[in-house]
Order: sequence, then structure tokens, then C-alpha cells
Amino acid sequence: MNAPIDVSFFQRIAKPLTSYRKYWAARFGTAPFLPMSRAEMTQLGWDSCDIILVTGDAYVDHPSFGMAVIGRMLEAQGFRVGIIAQPEWHSAEPFQALGKPNLFFGVTAGNMDSMINRYTADRKIRSDDAYTLAVWVASALIAACWLQPALP
Repeated sequence: MNAPIDVSFFQRIAKPLTSYRKYWAARFGTAPFLPMSRAEMTQLGWDSCDIILVTGDAYVDHPSFGMAVIGRMLEAQGFRVGIIAQPEWHSAEPFQALGKPNLFFGVTAGNMDSMINRYTADRKIRSDDAYTLAVWVASALIAACWLQPALP
């Protein structure tokens, strides 16, 4: 009845990503870094981002990180790309840090699957996050606050 049609036998040659016409912001060239705050946007001379990528991992501008690759590919096509890494999802404030994007928000969970990131191979809850220093720092600060009243 309404079965999907398999169109895989039609010959289609994929266009290379770099063959599309560049977006208007390409005239400004590539940025030395992708901004993660309003101050960094101001440093680059940007009033807004075309695309804001939100990731559940810490952001590292290196080809082994998916957000860096996607962000730099979009930037090479002329888009002004901003990054929001590990936002506090309990409020809307972190998502408003770079303002409203001209085109869209792109959202991803991160490099590691959430189950792998949370559980070990023995199905025990992990004590650390492979891509986050902030968890350790926050834990140390909380422990310091708990211990402070006990100090003489």
C-alpha cells in the first residue's frame, strides 16, 4: 500500500560539500577560534552568529572532536559559527550566552554515547567524565565547602 520506495538503484552523484556557493560572511575569512562567549564574539568583531552549535562535551578545537570539525566545515562555507559547550540545562541562560542565531541552533550530545559516558563495562556508574575537568573542580570546591566549617 504505502510501502516506501527503494530509490537506491537511481544513479546520483553526491556534490562535494565545498562545491556550494559560500555564505555572505565568507568575505571576512576564517576566525582564529570559534567563539564561546559574547566577549569572544566582540573580539572577532561579530554582532551575531549565523549558527550556534550546542554540545554536551567540553569543546576542544581539534579534529578529533566532532563539534570542531562541523564548526570549521560550516565556517569554511562562510557561516559565522559559535559554540556552547556543556550548558547548564536547568535554565535558559547558558543558551542565550551568544544571542539568537541568524539561522539555527545545532545540538548534539557529544563525542561519547551517554550510556558509555555514564557506565563502565561492569555496569557501574563512572566516577569521572573523560572530557570534563569542571566536574572534578566542582567536586573539589563542594568538598572544600563541606570541610571548611570543620576546620579550626
